[in-house]
Amino acid sequence: LYPLPKQKAQRYEAVKWVMVFAIGVCTGLVGLFVDFFVRLFTQLKFQVVQSSVEECTEKGCLALSLLELLGFNLTFVFLASLLVLIQPVAAGSGIPEIKCYLNGVKVPGVVRLRTVVCKAMGVLFSVAGGLFVGKEGPMIHSGAVVGAGLPQFQSISLRKIQFNFPYFRSDRDKRDFVSAGAAAGVAAAFGAPIGGTLFSLEEGSSFWNQGLTWKVLFCSMAATFTLNFFRSGIQFGSWGSFQLPGLLNFGEFKCSESDKKCHLWTAVDLGFFILMGIVGGLLGATFNCLNKRLAKYRMRNVHPKPKLVRVLESLLVSLTTTVVVFVASMVLGECRQMSSTSHSGNDTLSLQGMSEDVNSSIKTFFCPNETYNDMATLFFNPQESAILQLFHQDGTFSPVTLSLFFLLYFLLSCWTYGISVPSGLFVPSLLCGAAFGRLVANLLKSYIGLDHIYSGTFALIGAAAFLGGVVRMTISLTVILIESTNEITYGLPIMITLMVAKWTGDFFNKGIYDIHVNLRGVPLLEWETEVEMDKLRASDIMEPNLTYVYPHTRIQSLVSILRTTVHHAFPVVTENRGNEREFMKGNQLISNNIKFKKSSILTRAGEQRKRSQSMKSYPSSELRNMCDEHIATEEPPEKEDLLQQMLDRRYTPYPNLYPDQSPSEEWTMEERFRPLTFHGLILRSQLVTLLVRGVCYSESQSSASQPRLSHAEMSEDYPRYPDIHDLDLTLLNPRMIVDVTPYMNPSPFAVSPNTHVSQVFNLFRTMGLRHLPVVNAVGEIVGIITRHNLTHEFLQARLRQHYQTI
Repeated sequence: LYPLPKQKAQRYEAVKWVMVFAIGVCTGLVGLFVDFFVRLFTQLKFQVVQSSVEECTEKGCLALSLLELLGFNLTFVFLASLLVLIQPVAAGSGIPEIKCYLNGVKVPGVVRLRTVVCKAMGVLFSVAGGLFVGKEGPMIHSGAVVGAGLPQFQSISLRKIQFNFPYFRSDRDKRDFVSAGAAAGVAAAFGAPIGGTLFSLEEGSSFWNQGLTWKVLFCSMAATFTLNFFRSGIQFGSWGSFQLPGLLNFGEFKCSESDKKCHLWTAVDLGFFILMGIVGGLLGATFNCLNKRLAKYRMRNVHPKPKLVRVLESLLVSLTTTVVVFVASMVLGECRQMSSTSHSGNDTLSLQGMSEDVNSSIKTFFCPNETYNDMATLFFNPQESAILQLFHQDGTFSPVTLSLFFLLYFLLSCWTYGISVPSGLFVPSLLCGAAFGRLVANLLKSYIGLDHIYSGTFALIGAAAFLGGVVRMTISLTVILIESTNEITYGLPIMITLMVAKWTGDFFNKGIYDIHVNLRGVPLLEWETEVEMDKLRASDIMEPNLTYVYPHTRIQSLVSILRTTVHHAFPVVTENRGNEREFMKGNQLISNNIKFKKSSILTRAGEQRKRSQSMKSYPSSELRNMCDEHIATEEPPEKEDLLQQMLDRRYTPYPNLYPDQSPSEEWTMEERFRPLTFHGLILRSQLVTLLVRGVCYSESQSSASQPRLSHAEMSEDYPRYPDIHDLDLTLLNPRMIVDVTPYMNPSPFAVSPNTHVSQVFNLFRTMGLRHLPVVNAVGEIVGIITRHNLTHEFLQARLRQHYQTI
């Protein structure tokens, strides 16, 4: 791409800011849509079932209430599963897929319009259907899809919607917008714009720049305040008051004014928090191990079978979850004394709303007046309400109830994550961890006599420990939790807990998202390689068996190469021959290729001659004489070409193979790996575009007669270029020649064969490369490195080979 003129560059930057704002607003609106209907369906379900339970308590028809609950839940989960059948990539949280996309791997269909529709509608049905899933993970995926699609102003799902919008026709721009959309999704889910920006930086993007940070933060702010504005207006009727920052609200942690001994946390508590972090890491590693085994089982036994089997599995999970929730709420709960006062106070409207929410969500199934059923209060509520209960309810939960709730929730949420419905993992992990933290607080109060501790803090730290042990996020999760609690004093305990949980969990296995990425076989690049990998060089990991094209190549060769390979880029090369002048006489195609090679070889003397032409006024007579001599002289004879002499000395003459012959299985090793001078890289999409548009010339013509395409014409079909297999070959003359040199990248990043693997890795990751040619000291390409050559498994295999050969 050529640099834009100043005015165009300013307009481009202004449009980018407008698009970033629009992505934030649209992501906030998607969050509003999901939240509104989840709330609507959940309230409808619980109102009907709760009134049925109260009636049937007296009449003895609780089985009827269970059937009503099953009817609601199975219907909602069935609809969620159907939506995933329409678009399979909408299953799960979407965070592993977005992580792959931002790492540089294109997952098919991950950022399509159909995906976001199925994701948003599917997640509201799966959450309303009572499954132990959250809507926060899918919000991140939805935001990323909005970021990818909105700046394109076109969709493959709605082909009629197309605008002539000439901006952002490159993978780099699209990736930047996906980063902004993913951050906006986090910001909308948790009301944490800074946490969203850090999430996009920590978990997602491989390639980051300073300007992007500011745009991503702006996008996150737009998403947070769009959602806040509409939710505050709809729920409280106070438009413009901004009282509900995210889909998940932790409320305010505050000691009651009457209790002077109460502190949110003290230095002594840090010791308990570290121990909780260790236990959280162990629990998270156990969760990940069980879920990995389940995922492998599904890949072997569920996914190969008809799609209906996936729907049946989702319905089985829903059935089991509903029965467990209903029976546990009715049978296993204990009646606990209600708290007479709310500890959080009613200073503001939002605080009042929060405390009312905590008190109104108490369930009194089978309990006398002034008492409540603690198990039903946790199970028979939306997950967000249960989290608020554990964080802010002054009334006690029995240790037996908390233990049973944690165990059941742990097992069911582990089973649920991975079935064919859109499902997040943040909220189930937070609720599971909050129960664990509250259990620790109860035990410390009851059996050790530490009356000063604040149960809400321990519930929060438990939630952070378990979530950190499962997902292994550090800086972004710390900031997300601080922003969600709106309490900066929790910064230190949350950070310490998350660090300890991550270190403990990493001792056993990877985070849940990395596990699912590995199970899919995606070549994800980590932040850096291990130190011992520096024993390898670029020549150890490169692929020496190349598929290449020539600067001037016949159409039949291009079609053959494109149809028989799946590579996304091809080196543009010329062969080194000892008798090039003889070849030039015999064939116009070979002559064009050799002339291009001659013109592209840069020598110091030639560069000096070129510069001296513009230095006629230079006082040195020697330079003036050089200029005058150069005008009179012709191209130096072949024997004076030092580079060619060096090549002739190193290599014997090679078979007289014409460049329109693609590599053949009959070639000898010497023929297949003959030396090739490297001139650049050309993409598959560019070659297919040239063929589709008939960019070629005949052998009897000069290459200058070939039509020229502008950059706008080359990128017109982005991001879905035509497929070579859809090309009508009858429209092409196979003997015509394509000059690829105006369209190739003549100066791609390249490395020497002796480059350390760590340098190769850093260059590949920081510059967002997909192909890295390995070029030797005399300008010959000796191999190529792609993402697969830099994955941990590939490098480990090469290192083992290296040790064996020593």
